[in-house]
Amino acid sequence: MTVTSYALRDSRTMLRRNIRRMQRYPALTVQVVIMPVVFLLLFVFVFGGTMGAGIGGTTGGRTEYLQYVVPGILLMTLVGTATGTAISVSMDMNEGIVARFRTMAISRAAVLNGHVVASVIQAVFCTAIVTGAAVLIGFRPSASPFEWLAAISLIGLISFAISWLAVALGIVAKSVESASNSPLLLMLLPFLGSGFVPTETLPAGVRWFAEYQPFTPFIEAVRGLLAGTPDGSSIVVAVAWCIAIALAGYFWARSAYDRKSVPA
Repeated sequence: MTVTSYALRDSRTMLRRNIRRMQRYPALTVQVVIMPVVFLLLFVFVFGGTMGAGIGGTTGGRTEYLQYVVPGILLMTLVGTATGTAISVSMDMNEGIVARFRTMAISRAAVLNGHVVASVIQAVFCTAIVTGAAVLIGFRPSASPFEWLAAISLIGLISFAISWLAVALGIVAKSVESASNSPLLLMLLPFLGSGFVPTETLPAGVRWFAEYQPFTPFIEAVRGLLAGTPDGSSIVVAVAWCIAIALAGYFWARSAYDRKSVPA
């Protein structure tokens, strides 16, 4: 069996371990879903009438705003999943299980790969639930089957990139508590982008940041695909950001993991 085959086999084992952890602690998945749904209901039914009038469109009201805000809510769901990933990784690093894995014939990459793939699966599952909740209150995407496939693929790619960053944050965290707080900055980015209001309505300095941070093209690309009007430039920029974040998170995570895995 080749080195690659060993790594794939061990990665599948670690993936099963993380999926079983999710099954044993379903409250973590429920928490990931509840917060975006609460934000969805809050922004649509409390602020939606006024904010919908501000963004214009055919109806210029709550219904219009619902179509606009859902992609930002979906990105918040991905960040919530990443927070859970950072916590799980920190638990492994600080509770001794990684030291135990080090004594076994396990591929070093498999532990991290298992966390990332499990996180992507959980993220896609949770975004599907949040999308279903949005449909129940009136969200009506106009995407074709191909555009749905592209949107799901893009959401998976974004989750993959953010998950590697979350793994790195979980490894370098000194405690589980700090790991739970480290991804909070990511949670703010949809608010400081086009998640809830168009970027052109923001003050000059905030608008500049919103237009050049990664979550704006993420949101615009998903929004265009779900609306049936894909924006090619946003998709290209979003994919480029995903590649950059995934590579940065991967190399940071591997470097930090190798340092922490060296016996004292």
